[in-house]
Amino acid sequence: MATVSRIDYGGVVLMTDDGMRVTATVTGALRGARKALGNTVVVGDRVALAWEGEQAVVHAVEPRRNAFTRRAAGEREEPQVVASGLDQVVLVAAMRQPEFRAGLVDRIAVQCAHEGLPVFLALNKVDLADAQEAADILAEYARAGVQGAAMSAREGRGLDAVHAACAGRRSLFVGHSGVGKSTLLSRLAPGLELLAGEVNEKTGKGRHTTSHALLLRPSPGLELIDTPGVRAFALWGVDADTLLEYYPELSPYAGHCRFGDCRHDREPGCAVREAHVRGEVGERRWQSFLKLRAELAGGRP
Repeated sequence: MATVSRIDYGGVVLMTDDGMRVTATVTGALRGARKALGNTVVVGDRVALAWEGEQAVVHAVEPRRNAFTRRAAGEREEPQVVASGLDQVVLVAAMRQPEFRAGLVDRIAVQCAHEGLPVFLALNKVDLADAQEAADILAEYARAGVQGAAMSAREGRGLDAVHAACAGRRSLFVGHSGVGKSTLLSRLAPGLELLAGEVNEKTGKGRHTTSHALLLRPSPGLELIDTPGVRAFALWGVDADTLLEYYPELSPYAGHCRFGDCRHDREPGCAVREAHVRGEVGERRWQSFLKLRAELAGGRP
């Protein structure tokens, strides 16, 4: 048996249980009609390995205990499985360069809640912002059940908290392009020569430095999966009617509104909106909830 470390042009790079790295092909029976791996084999999968002469061949994939999924890019509505067999998702966000964006953070947190995956918020580049602002953001997400830490990968601050959160776990690292995810991973796994992204000075947007998901095992019990920086993130398996379930500060009020089809916007007797007025959900989270719900409703009245 082995674990998929990387998907590489239709083949895979594997980590065997005795620590070897093996490049393997995948039997045609596991490929789709287009002969592509698609979601059949992804990083983190446990696979059965056979040898045909000197060529390693993956011929079976074990059932997944979980997976992190998003809607695939493009017009077709289909899922993209990013990685499997996870213990948590480390959501890397920056205070500045690029600016903190609650919308993307909340989308990923909602997808994780849908998948039953814990989230850890690594709030990077705090050296470029006011310390109280970072503390307020972390407190707002702690209220939503998301633990986190303020850090600066460039300066080496806060790394102990992130390392402790990842110890003994398989962690999937996700975040906007340019937030410092690869720099953070380089700190957690020295010598792996991950390229740190730069931020475009004119647009403030990050440049991609990671092109494929990659499972790293820098020490026993520590598994880190790097992923390409995202510019947009579409949910999979969540709709406007179920979104509220994935906001822990608001979900207790589901079903307590005056109207059963309440959109939690302007309707009278809305228990969810009243919770917001009482301050039980932060303004950033509230605004992202309204925006995301409207998007998922697709203009539905």
